[in-house]
Amino acid sequence: MSKDVLYSQYADRVMEALPKGAFLTTAHNGKVNTMTIGWGSIGRIWQKPIFMVLVRYSRFTYDLIEKSTEFTVSVPFKDMTEALALCGTKSGRDMDKIAVAGLSTTPGKKVSVPVIAGCNLHYECKIVYKQAMTPDTLDSEYQKACYANGDYHTMYFGEIVATYLDE
Repeated sequence: MSKDVLYSQYADRVMEALPKGAFLTTAHNGKVNTMTIGWGSIGRIWQKPIFMVLVRYSRFTYDLIEKSTEFTVSVPFKDMTEALALCGTKSGRDMDKIAVAGLSTTPGKKVSVPVIAGCNLHYECKIVYKQAMTPDTLDSEYQKACYANGDYHTMYFGEIVATYLDE
């Protein structure tokens, strides 16, 4: 059972939880993959609620999200450290991370991508814009701290079409 909530209602709590990890899930041609994210942003752009996520080019999720038009973000407010660690360090190219991490999915309400069951808060998003990072415009401090190996991100801006709590 879930309860619909405003996208912004738990935004502060999401921003506190995000450094500990949340699950970014996407799918294409029947292949579903989730990865751990620790960065992101919730806001209002283009007169719409938007969840912005970043995915490195080297990730299997990048291959899927590039072919998809949707993603979900499932935010655990409880301890899911082991599952988050596995999904943040292993590749979906090599294994079914959802199964190996002992996770399960629930169908999305408004998108075709599932959410991770057992998490407390879910965002369903339709990609409305994406932007590959331009390294030469990035501050040198961030360049050194986050991209020493040159593995940059593409930023995906997803219109939030559903937000709900698991009850």
